[in-house]
Amino acid sequence: MNYPIYLDHNATTPCSPEVIQAMLPWFGEHFGNAASKSHAFGWMAENGVETAREQIANLIGAQAKEIILTSGATEAINLAIKGVFNAYSKEEKQHFITCLTEHKAVLDTFHALELEGAEVTYLPVDSEGNIDLEQLKAAILPHTTMICLMWANNETGVIHPIDRISRLAEAHNIIFFTDAVQAVGKIPVSVSGIHLLALTGHKLFGPKGVGALYIRHNHPLPKPQTQIHGGGHEKGFRSGTLNVPAIVGFGKAAEVRIAHMKEEAKRLEVLRDLLENKLLSLPDTNLNGGQNRLSHVTNIAFGGVEGEELLRKVCQKVAVSSGSACTSISPKPSHVLGAMGINSDLGRASIRFSLGRNTTRQEVLDAAEWLENVVRELRG
Repeated sequence: MNYPIYLDHNATTPCSPEVIQAMLPWFGEHFGNAASKSHAFGWMAENGVETAREQIANLIGAQAKEIILTSGATEAINLAIKGVFNAYSKEEKQHFITCLTEHKAVLDTFHALELEGAEVTYLPVDSEGNIDLEQLKAAILPHTTMICLMWANNETGVIHPIDRISRLAEAHNIIFFTDAVQAVGKIPVSVSGIHLLALTGHKLFGPKGVGALYIRHNHPLPKPQTQIHGGGHEKGFRSGTLNVPAIVGFGKAAEVRIAHMKEEAKRLEVLRDLLENKLLSLPDTNLNGGQNRLSHVTNIAFGGVEGEELLRKVCQKVAVSSGSACTSISPKPSHVLGAMGINSDLGRASIRFSLGRNTTRQEVLDAAEWLENVVRELRG
């Protein structure tokens, strides 16, 4: 297939060559079950898993024993949120604080808990996607059990002030959970002051179908209760046979990110700015999101065109999206852009561009030229 230029790395990333090579032996030669404790096949698999757990922990400044392996970020998010709700089940009232621009994996989980009696505050954002820390502070109630705010937004790349939020949570003895899926491996991430953190392999050039939940060790606040039962794997937090090849790949991807993250972020920021400047030179175009965002992401609104037709035409030669891959089948405008005050028509005519380790300057120039041609054609 003659694939288009790929500028949708926030949806998923290709496995890096180092990751593929690391995974291959674990499909055939080292095929054992990591839970098989009585023979060498199981011991080998367990060793591969524990090496990967250490590599993942190193990427976020955690201890290996604090990493609970899951099938991906959505499972990790459900374990964190529902698990904490269950841990406080004896409390008469439970209150959670989150934000209108969170990923659907977070928002849908909270909507489900509201049906079970949870009280949830959804913080607004300003026109650039930023929360107001004073509003966050004012939202805290005596029965608030969790603050849940993402590290970096998947649609705009906007970065929340995680250090200040974590200090606020610590001061009020509240669990702080962050969806760090888009941040880990792209910018420095440290779990200092954080109680729970979700991450996944396929956003950082590792395989799909594997993720993790960081659970802070030696802290008096309750830990999440198990959501998947059946064998007591992963210290009892998550039962099920581990996907050893994917876990090994996840670990290798984490190791590669540590080595190349800083240098790559600088390179991608130059390319991102080149693309952004060319597209924003077109009439009636606007940047969605402020300057404090991930260096490889830009979200641009193209006025005067119909959104569905714009995306269809653009994707003939440049693979992009209008928002989260999890909601790309929906004709509805982005809830993130809507929360930022962007009207539905302009929200539908907005495109997210996200660059990656294989993106070249020539690809950026070619993509910009194609976008300019498409927009002019649709307007003319």
